[in-house]
This record gives sequence, C-alpha cells and structure tokens, in this order.
Amino acid sequence: MRMKFLMMCGTLLMLPLAHAVEPVQDVEPVKAIPAALDPQKQVAVIDAVVAVVNDDVITRRELDDRLEIVVRQLKKQGTPLPAQDVLEKQILERMIGDMLQAQFAKESGVRVDDSQLDLAISRIAQQNGFPSLGEFRAKLEAEGVDFRKFREEIRGEIISTRLREREVESKLVIGDSEVDSYLVNKAKMGSAEQELHLAHILVVVPEQASAEKIQAARDKAEQALAQLKGGADFAQVAAGSSDAKDALNGGDLGWRPSDRIPPMFLSALQELQPGQVTAVLRSPSGFHILKLVERRSGSAPVVITQTHARHILIKTSEIVSEREAKKRLMEIKARIEAGADFAEQAKRFSQDGSAQQGGDLDWLSPGQTVADFEEAMNKLQPGMIGAVQTQFGWHLIQVIERRNTDISEQQQRQQARQAIGSFKSEELYQDWLRQLRDRAFIEYRLEENN
Repeated sequence: MRMKFLMMCGTLLMLPLAHAVEPVQDVEPVKAIPAALDPQKQVAVIDAVVAVVNDDVITRRELDDRLEIVVRQLKKQGTPLPAQDVLEKQILERMIGDMLQAQFAKESGVRVDDSQLDLAISRIAQQNGFPSLGEFRAKLEAEGVDFRKFREEIRGEIISTRLREREVESKLVIGDSEVDSYLVNKAKMGSAEQELHLAHILVVVPEQASAEKIQAARDKAEQALAQLKGGADFAQVAAGSSDAKDALNGGDLGWRPSDRIPPMFLSALQELQPGQVTAVLRSPSGFHILKLVERRSGSAPVVITQTHARHILIKTSEIVSEREAKKRLMEIKARIEAGADFAEQAKRFSQDGSAQQGGDLDWLSPGQTVADFEEAMNKLQPGMIGAVQTQFGWHLIQVIERRNTDISEQQQRQQARQAIGSFKSEELYQDWLRQLRDRAFIEYRLEENN
C-alpha cells in the first residue's frame, strides 16, 4: 500500500520543570544529584532549529521524523538511498515549500475542518480495501505510522490541492489557437494512441533567475544525467537531485496518455527504448530528464456516455460550516421536491458560476468533473435529484438526460484542451510556488546543526 506523506508542522515544546520539594527538617542534607542524572527531574530541552520560514520554524526533531518516514518509504520501494546529507536537504526543501503553502492558506482563509478531513480519510480507507476506519488506523499504526500526524498530513494535502485550484487552475486560459496547434502536432506524430510509463527529474529555475543561477541549475541537471549514464539508479538520483514533488517516490509519473505529454517532451521520448533516458530538456519551469519505463498501445474509446446535468452549490467557508451548508442544501432540495423550479432555485442560491444559467452544466463527458461529483451523478437516473459533498462544498445534482455519442471533432478539441491544461497547469503551479518562495524570508540553519 502506497501512502503519500507531506510535511508536519509541529510546535516547539518545553517540558515543564518539576516542582521544588521542601526539605524535610532535622535530616542531613543529601548531596545534590546533577539534574541531568536525576530521574525525578524533567529537564527543559530546546529543540534545534534547522530553518526559519517567515514567522515559523522547522526543528531538527521535525526533520528527523520526516527523514525516518521517507527512508522507510524508499526502503519499502526498494529504492537505493541517497547520501544522508543530500536526502536531508531534499526533505528540508519540501518541508519549507509545504510550510509556505500552509502559511498562505491560513492568511487567505483556506481551511479543512475535521468533518471534511474525516470524510477524506474514510474514502482513503475504502480505496485501500478497508471497510472501517478503525481497521485502516490499526494497519497504519502497525506499519509505524502516527495516525494523528497522518491526519494532519492529509489535511495539508487537501489544502494544497485547494490552493492549486484557486491560485492556478481557476486562472488557466487555453486559447483556440493553442488547441489548433496541439491537434496539428498530434496529427504529424501519427494517429496511433499510446500510453507511456514515465519517470522524471526536475531541477527548478527560480523566477527571474540570473545567468549564474540558470547555469547552476543546468549543471545540476547535467550532473544528474552523468550519474544516470554511469549506471546510477534513476530513483536514487531523483530522490537526491529532483525538485519535483514526486522526487522521493523515485520521480515516478505513472502511465500517461501520449496526448497528455507536452509535444517537446513527446518528440524526445519517441526516440527512446524502454529503460532509456532523454538528454536534459529545458522548459519554463526548469531542466528535465525523462525516463521511458514502458510503452503500450492506448485504447481510446470510440463511444462515450455523456450526461446533461445541472446543480446547485453551497460552499463551505470560515462562516458557513459543513453542517450549515448541508442544512441549506436540504432545504432547497425539499422546496424543489415540493414543486419549486430547479433553475430558479439555482439562480437564487447557487454559489457556482453556472448559477445564472440555472445551474446548467451542459453535456458532461467522463473525467470532466471531480470524481465525487461524477460518481454521485452517474448513480442518478434522468429526472432524479441527489446531494453530494465534494472539496468545493455541498451540491444538489439533477440529471436531465444521457446519450451515447461518437468522438467528434468537438470532443477531440475538448480532449486536447484538457491535455494542454494538464501540463500547462503544472508549469503555472511551479511558477506560483517559486513566487511564493521569492516573497518569503527563509533562513537555513541545517549546516550549523550537523
């Protein structure tokens, strides 16, 4: 079972000193025992600070805890371990990035309350084959995972996803000319659908980097490539050199349809045999090395089922709790079931951009909405109404009709738009993270604590 772990933001604790005990009268004083050797005394210990991030700190203990988790993961995956100092620096960089996102989320009011967190963890348990949360927790703890910390890691992951949706994906613009160019390039490369299993190494170039910093990043990438050509394990080099979030998983990107891979990368990959790596490739986010793990023929569907649906969304926030959002939605549902017009209720109460269209989402193809929404929608027959909670809040969904349709030019363009959005979003996200980092005060103290 594969788990994803994020940085845990712990607090700096001081153990309380034992209360002084009044001496017993008429007894010869006992020679004082040094505090450090006295088991009856708790000595205040201050944890060393390895990095200052704005007004927060990352402690040596937090770094060691994270290092222990990552080492356990890498050993479980069979990935050779990088040198400890290299791995420590990699982990610290990720902890800094996670802390910056957590700080930004707090400042901008992005939060995940306990009920949302419980729902997410229950879904994770089910996806991993555990019928109850208790069994899932027992399994984690048997593997040495602190469940309380695991909960906070999942909370941080959800917050990171919401930040990405709000700060990056909601602002993503894909023009028709980009779609046209994408389809032309795809046609030139042949019509055969393929899926590629990839791994990668990314060396990020800071925003507005000087020529020296760009060259330093290039040198780091070239050094990683030299290690690979010398026979080094790709996962080990990725864990020690890559700035990508999946570096500690060996840089594994999993299977990707060829139409979800940027054209500049795809053209380089077409020349490779499984097991080979590309040269160092340049993109706006930095320098990349890609490894082709496997290649297989894709199976693009000829016919797809589309659903014409509409919805009403009540968002959760600092002011509106999960319970309150659900209560409001159930009141709207009751009015509709009593004869109120769905479209009118959507115009009055929905907090989604589709409100002015009466909540109409038009024809939806598989994968076009978030998984929870799509799963609930697919269970409804035309005319039926159902409620579901997603990361955006509570939705009331009505299915209007369904149809099976051949993939048309319009569908091809929609798939192209989604493919462009997939890799364009990643570049914009990396750019946003660089900006967040550039605005921050970061002081490294790792070296002085080694």
